[in-house]
Amino acid sequence: MRSAYKRSYATVLIVGSGLILLTVYMSLTNGAFDITVMDVIRTLLRIDPKPDQDLVIFEFRLPRIVIAGLVGVGLGISGAVIQSVTRNGLADPGILGINAGSGAAMVIFLFFYQGQIKGSGWASILAMPLFGLVGGLTAALLIYVFSWKNGRLEPQRLLLTGIAIASGLGAISLFLTLKMNAKDFEMAAVWTSGSIYNANWKYIVSILPWLLILIPIIVRRSYILDLFRLDEDSVRSIGVSSEKEKGILLLSSIGVVSACVSVSGGIGFIGLMAPHIARRLVGNAHKRIIPVCGIVGALLVMVSDFIGKMLFAPVELPVGIVVSIIGVPYFIYLLYLNKKRS
Repeated sequence: MRSAYKRSYATVLIVGSGLILLTVYMSLTNGAFDITVMDVIRTLLRIDPKPDQDLVIFEFRLPRIVIAGLVGVGLGISGAVIQSVTRNGLADPGILGINAGSGAAMVIFLFFYQGQIKGSGWASILAMPLFGLVGGLTAALLIYVFSWKNGRLEPQRLLLTGIAIASGLGAISLFLTLKMNAKDFEMAAVWTSGSIYNANWKYIVSILPWLLILIPIIVRRSYILDLFRLDEDSVRSIGVSSEKEKGILLLSSIGVVSACVSVSGGIGFIGLMAPHIARRLVGNAHKRIIPVCGIVGALLVMVSDFIGKMLFAPVELPVGIVVSIIGVPYFIYLLYLNKKRS
């Protein structure tokens, strides 16, 4: 069985990487301005580049593809961590209120500061993502504090607190959006539904350090996630500091999700679907699940963004809406499976 999963793991990595490259090819060559694959190669290799192709590839399509991939990787891996720590297969980063925290902070930014920050420098471009990042981290900190009881982090309390805080922050966001002008309201609605249409290289620079620092921490502790399938007493009996490890893993995943949401808005269901798909493909060992979650998450966001861009062209559908169209039936399917098992 173990050797079969190893073969399956290698196959999944190869096939998944191939599908990602195929999606990159489709996204680079298709759109309102079609470009041949040879033109893309010549532009990337700087062989007689043309200004219009340079603009389309390097300023519009490539940053969007990279952001979609990074966000998918982060949300997929974070979903696997949260489901393991909470011992709840239906948990999702959005349930913890991180998306709501980022959304509320972004709405506050649009309501009070939109139009007051001028220019094209780092400060003006990253102002909204930084607000989203601070909002997500603040919401996560509140949830973490209220979920701590008797010196322990209670998984069920964590989920219930997340739902409550997400509802409260959602109400604040709705109240402020109703007082916005039409332009800001439209921007807020698109962002909170999950969109990467305005991706740029500075967004990539802002999210990359979080992923490069926090994801390796999660990967190095993947064996701890396997142990969380046991009950609390069994975990402690083998010498694992359960609460400390939960804190490190949760804070790492929260940091990753906050960084992702700060540049993409509230894209839901990736953290729910990716871990379940990964377990079906490579088994229950997290040293295999974590990388596959990253690949599946990246593929889901990239494909959804491509569909949203092409389906109603020239009008674009936010990637979060496309993911939700896929994710809601999958969530109902998971509920059906859980009911059937019980």
